[in-house]
Amino acid sequence: MSDQLATNVGQLMAPAQKGLLGRLRRGIEKEGLRVDSKAAIVQTLHPHSLGSKLTHPHITTDYSEALLEYITPVYCRPADALSFLGDLVRFTYRQLDDEWLWPASMPARLSGNDSVPIADYGTSNVGTMKHVYRKGLDVRYGRIMQSIAGIHYNVSLPDDIWPLLREREGRQGESLQGYRSARYFDLIRNFRRNSWLLLYLFGASPALDRSFLGEEGGDNRCDKLKSMGQRTLYAPYATSLRMSDLGYQNKVQEQLKICFNSLSNYVGTLRHAISAEWPDYRRIGVEVDGEWRQLSANILQIENEYYSDIRPKRVARHDETPTQALEARGVEYIEVRCLDLNPFLPLGIDEPQMRFMDTFLLWCLLSESPWIPDEECDRLDDNRRLVVERGRDPDLKLRIGDRHVPLRTRGHEIVDGLREVAGLLDAIEGDCLHAAAIETIARRLDDPELTPSAQMLRALEAHGGEWTDFIADLAKEQGRHWRSTPMDESRAELFSQLVETSHQQQHDIEAEDRVSFARFITDYFQRAREPRSAA
Repeated sequence: MSDQLATNVGQLMAPAQKGLLGRLRRGIEKEGLRVDSKAAIVQTLHPHSLGSKLTHPHITTDYSEALLEYITPVYCRPADALSFLGDLVRFTYRQLDDEWLWPASMPARLSGNDSVPIADYGTSNVGTMKHVYRKGLDVRYGRIMQSIAGIHYNVSLPDDIWPLLREREGRQGESLQGYRSARYFDLIRNFRRNSWLLLYLFGASPALDRSFLGEEGGDNRCDKLKSMGQRTLYAPYATSLRMSDLGYQNKVQEQLKICFNSLSNYVGTLRHAISAEWPDYRRIGVEVDGEWRQLSANILQIENEYYSDIRPKRVARHDETPTQALEARGVEYIEVRCLDLNPFLPLGIDEPQMRFMDTFLLWCLLSESPWIPDEECDRLDDNRRLVVERGRDPDLKLRIGDRHVPLRTRGHEIVDGLREVAGLLDAIEGDCLHAAAIETIARRLDDPELTPSAQMLRALEAHGGEWTDFIADLAKEQGRHWRSTPMDESRAELFSQLVETSHQQQHDIEAEDRVSFARFITDYFQRAREPRSAA
């Protein structure tokens, strides 16, 4: 364990044991495709009985009309977030007929780009903007990439921790808001350096249906994969093809070089990206013959187009962009975006994984985190690429500073630090659940067959080698479970009320529009480029 980590844990342990530190706050966003009985993405509209996807606080869609997104409230107890998420799934199944929720990150069987329907959010300017943004993603990257699903894990650290750390570091001259934001960026830099460990431990997408890369097999990305059965492609040592160049790709964004050294650099880079035109996007056109193809011809249409495995976040007000909210009031929480759905778990994630994530994130905060120089920034994702493509290869070595180290060796070095941080979290919560999660999950370092990716390939082979058929059977089995288990009736009543309320809210928004969409977009981008003063 490093000196800084030991010092930080030691300073926080006494107040934790005295009950003077609050708990972490967690929230989950879970995506999942709706599919039919033949394991094809449904072409039906988002069910009216689930509410308005524009205004419902907990049930919406991501890119596609068929790609459901669930959003839990913020909870201090992981079990509470999972309970709420489970009831969202139960409520959904009460509204579905012959449809199922796809439990894997890589999509069900596809029939080309147009088989992924773009989500429609109604006639309001806000709803039209969301739809046009998705049309822009289509012309830039294609719809198939946008059909990939995952788990987003949102965490904010206890408010009590920041004054203690600021005092220990002798930084009382800094505003608490500025200090908190700077320290969250410390966390993010360490996360970026070490997120490969999460991909190894939790990656669950080593295989996919051939249709993802083109029915004719002409996609040269197939060269990296082997065949299993007639329609399945896989990589023997892969952990998360979702996070490889087979999944999310954005060559244009690579030139942004966001290394998370400071809030001002992050905000400035994104603000430049939504203002700077890109030649290829200019050739596509924005509004052509009265049809909107994208929101702009700039590097990013909006800030959320920037792909990253982690984001600093602040809940934005109605007149703010995400970066303006960060600029005005600082980082409020972080969003982890690199987690696959685990198809073997009914919710795609479970409590031990959440507690491991909590421990890992706090370890990232309490460990040394120097700024990332240009050289390191250029190779920041190198280890990640190696792990997603062949993380279970026993010969794999990672570059750690000037060393080339076996993955297992570096993984155990990190776990040694995680054990100390788990003790701190358990002192806060008065149990030993974080320590137990670390010990259970860390066994995957010594036995790669315990990883979800290895379990997936083993189960797939036993099932006959056809990935889509295997996942479809899992989907139906889980669907029967969710349909047959009761949900909290007070929560069912709440969800039913939210359906009605959300539809009324969408109607009100549509009725209140007073300007054209073109005017609305012009005003939006004018406001988006304005800096906001810190509160």
